[in-house]
Amino acid sequence: MTGKQEPKNTRTIAVDLVARVEGEGALRVTVKDGTVQGVELKIFEPPRFFEAFLQGRHYSEVPDIVARICGICPVAYQMSAVHAIEQIFGLRVEGALRDLRRLIYCGEWIESHALHVYMLQAPDFLGYDSGIAMAKDHPAVVTRGLRLKKAGNAIMTLLGGRSVHPVSVKVGGFSRVPRRSELEGLKNELLWARDAAIETVRWVADFDYPDFKLDYTYVALRHPDEYPFNEGQVAVSSGLQISANEFEQHFTEYQVAYSTALHCALQGSPYLVGPLARLNLNQEHVTPLAKQVLTNCTIALPFRNPFHGIIARSVEILYALEESLRLIERYEPPPVPALPVVVRPGTGMACTEAPRGILYHRYQVDGDGVIREAKIVPPTSQNQSRIEQDLRLFMPRLLHLPDKEVALACERVIRCYDPCISCATHFLNLEITREGAA
Repeated sequence: MTGKQEPKNTRTIAVDLVARVEGEGALRVTVKDGTVQGVELKIFEPPRFFEAFLQGRHYSEVPDIVARICGICPVAYQMSAVHAIEQIFGLRVEGALRDLRRLIYCGEWIESHALHVYMLQAPDFLGYDSGIAMAKDHPAVVTRGLRLKKAGNAIMTLLGGRSVHPVSVKVGGFSRVPRRSELEGLKNELLWARDAAIETVRWVADFDYPDFKLDYTYVALRHPDEYPFNEGQVAVSSGLQISANEFEQHFTEYQVAYSTALHCALQGSPYLVGPLARLNLNQEHVTPLAKQVLTNCTIALPFRNPFHGIIARSVEILYALEESLRLIERYEPPPVPALPVVVRPGTGMACTEAPRGILYHRYQVDGDGVIREAKIVPPTSQNQSRIEQDLRLFMPRLLHLPDKEVALACERVIRCYDPCISCATHFLNLEITREGAA
């Protein structure tokens, strides 16, 4: 935190960097006569130009390139990309190959959610500055979280070739598929992880949550038969349900002067994507075990409190582990690791469910299989306007506090969304300007 020379009746707070979020950014809050006048979430990481890098590259290079956008959720980028390109080529991946794609997505949710629950957000509720500081008093808890993350990484390593920036995903399937014995080798650790996930839900359910309920517009994929990973229609809590092909007809990206990341609006208004939206819109597909654990914790859906995002993520860890075990149990290796591809020109669109929410990709491919245009809308960009709106609504209860406590409380709100700033650039240094009686 740094101070500035203040004009009369003006108070400014600056926090140079928010801890425990991925990437770098800032928050500017203007308060006049005790009323919040403006909230600006400022992402200042430089633009990364991935959409431009993809232009002129062969379609077969796309999964490996987009995996480099994020070290935490690379599978989501690969899956949205291959689904969009397969739409152009008329490919439909079914059976064991589809199951393997679902399984590697489970691995990514487990490792990403475990990292956020244990190392990034739980310290806020237990009064620690970091997961490392929390580990000194709660070594068994932190060890449990890290072992959970390792279980997710093991799935990604087996199916993707490595846990960070996996390399086995390709259009039509995989470059290599595992033997049944290799998947069987994961089972004992996943069974331990399932029990640990149950304990995780019980643990976070006992945290002391602020009384802060909001009327969100939730957006998530919905599938008629399963909890969504790769497939489904884009559903809105208001009732709208569309295909990925219609995404840009309803969702509009726009530039704000104070951020290098685009914002995204649904018919002109902020909305919420991510675990809260996903769980609220797909609660009928949560497993009986997860429902029972929630019931025993006396927690009822739908969630309207953004701080309950940590519970939603914990439930999704449990779901992903149960789903992983189910998929491994029925696995029979497919005859080929990937379907043959017949290149043809066209435009394809796809949405999948990254750990932080829906991730939209659109590609235009020419007759030689070369990418002519690419568009990527990550979940953190979609949540930015909603984060600003939540901060604007949460700030009045903070204004009587010293500046340092205001800054820490704002960071807690932002961490509810687990923002991935590097993905969004295309975030916290907090600055509050107080004018008049504040």
